[in-house]
Amino acid sequence: MDKDSKIYVAGHRGLVGSAIVRKIEAEGYKNIVVRTSSELDLRNQAAVADFFHKEKPEYVFLAAAKVGGIVANNSFPAEFIYDNLMIQTNVIHHAWLNGVTKLLFLGSTCIYPKLAPQPIKEEYLLTGPLEPTNEAYAIAKIAGIKMCQSYNRQYGTRFVSAMPTNLYGPNDNFDLETSHVLPALIRKFHEAKMGNGERGTGNGEKHQAHVTIWGSGTPKREFIHVDDLADACLFLMTLPEEQYRSLLIPGPQSPVPALINIGSGEEVTISELALRIKEIVGFAGELVFDSTKPDGTPRKLSDVSRIHAIGWKHKINLEEGLRNVYRWYLKSVAGADTETHDGFSVY
Repeated sequence: MDKDSKIYVAGHRGLVGSAIVRKIEAEGYKNIVVRTSSELDLRNQAAVADFFHKEKPEYVFLAAAKVGGIVANNSFPAEFIYDNLMIQTNVIHHAWLNGVTKLLFLGSTCIYPKLAPQPIKEEYLLTGPLEPTNEAYAIAKIAGIKMCQSYNRQYGTRFVSAMPTNLYGPNDNFDLETSHVLPALIRKFHEAKMGNGERGTGNGEKHQAHVTIWGSGTPKREFIHVDDLADACLFLMTLPEEQYRSLLIPGPQSPVPALINIGSGEEVTISELALRIKEIVGFAGELVFDSTKPDGTPRKLSDVSRIHAIGWKHKINLEEGLRNVYRWYLKSVAGADTETHDGFSVY
């Protein structure tokens, strides 16, 4: 991928797409094509066909998707399966028709069975039932993986699917109804600290703010900063030819062709995550774990040995990443002072 290659980043305003654009711009790639959803509805086959015919991108990062947390996935399964199937089908098909050199399709580790052995290897795909609450999204993403593999096998395309673990970072969704656990905790702790959170009766006439967390706090989760994901995406797209070809061909190092996990390989309990965020935000109140709410899958750790073997490893540790995203939240979401906020230099 040369510095002047035409690169299309689908979904450039989302969490993943915006990080990819930041990364490739920082590395000197200047011929970047983007479209907002109002400019190009990727669910519209004719519009996508026209876009690819006119623009002829050489490389495609397919980060456009309908995404959301457990509440959104469980409430709107029809939208999650339809929108994602349409987006990826149109982009992948017209990438092939227009001779795209490489395409990277972004999914999620929720494609794997709910009770997959830990850590989760790429070859565990389609070996058991999915988590019911996000089944519609997962099935759409599995279809995208299989579409890339099928086009590679039949037409000789060079499309790879990357499955990141739980993501967080700038441009994340902090809506308490639709967000994932990490940004939701940041918002809940911040609002409680600022006096807008839940109130619980304390000693005497005093009232002590508290934050309620769903479940027991014992499930373990893996997180990776979205800037690390963007770094991994560029790493994959710029691999030397022999290494890239090895991703596409079944073998000892790639039992499932054109599929690779991206993660930190490290996990933390929800209670440990909550305590870290509590400290970073500076919330002095109590944590309340509501054990009447579901815990979800007890453990969800991705096996990242394949991407480690070809030379990539994450760089941003969780502590640094949490501080980074809280700074961004203060500036971009909470409307905090742009100079400092309780010791944070906000940029």
